[in-house]
Amino acid sequence: MSLATILGVLSGFGLFILSVVLATNNYATFLDLPSFIMVLGGTFAATFVSYEPRYVFSALKVIGSILFRSEISRGILTHEVGRIIRWGYVIQKNGMPGLESDAGKVRRQDSFLAFGIDLVISGYSGQEVREILANTVESNFQRQTVPVAILRNMGATAPAFGMIGTLVGLIIMLDHMGQDPSSMGPGLAVALVTTLYGVLAQRLIFLPAASKIRQREEIIRFRNYLVAEGLALLAERKSPRYIQDRMNSYLDPAIHFSIDRMRGREARNEE
Repeated sequence: MSLATILGVLSGFGLFILSVVLATNNYATFLDLPSFIMVLGGTFAATFVSYEPRYVFSALKVIGSILFRSEISRGILTHEVGRIIRWGYVIQKNGMPGLESDAGKVRRQDSFLAFGIDLVISGYSGQEVREILANTVESNFQRQTVPVAILRNMGATAPAFGMIGTLVGLIIMLDHMGQDPSSMGPGLAVALVTTLYGVLAQRLIFLPAASKIRQREEIIRFRNYLVAEGLALLAERKSPRYIQDRMNSYLDPAIHFSIDRMRGREARNEE
């Protein structure tokens, strides 16, 4: 689970509820079912009009995924560099058949890496591997960020339906004003609740979820470009140390992979 995300959601709604509790004793003013239906119902209706249903359901599904921790961390990036370097040594010793044998398990677990290894084994040049994998990376990124556009659209739509609900409430309130002028205050409060719901849905659900999903997909894209560069260097039969320096140039110096440190640990383990 992503503790920071969960804490962010809970603190966002919690602070809002706390401010209401501290400001008034009439909590029921902030609970209005018609306003809730107007905002969420109208937002979903407009979204289904704008996008194909399968994309909308996909976007709603990934909202829940932000509560779980991202699979790619800084340590994973260092591990990817180390794995490519190890394959560089394998190719030096046993050629491409050695890579095919060594990478068997990884190819079943990671489809992108499997595709890249197949390109290397097939004999494509380093530049050809870069071009093919770059196209793969960008195509995957565009597909995976479709929910981001949908959630941002929902974030823009929710406040609009909040305003529509407010206008509906004002019309009803004014229609009854001649009969009971004292009802104007409570009626206006209920009308404004709809706008409140729309802004809350935008700022605490839709837009934050869209930003989190895009950030995670950008991290995956970066990882894939890093791996693509390493595979291209393998295709070019570059030395492991050159691969290390080239791939480390993509990373924060704090997480650079070091062949010397790796050999030092191996030597200590042998002792």
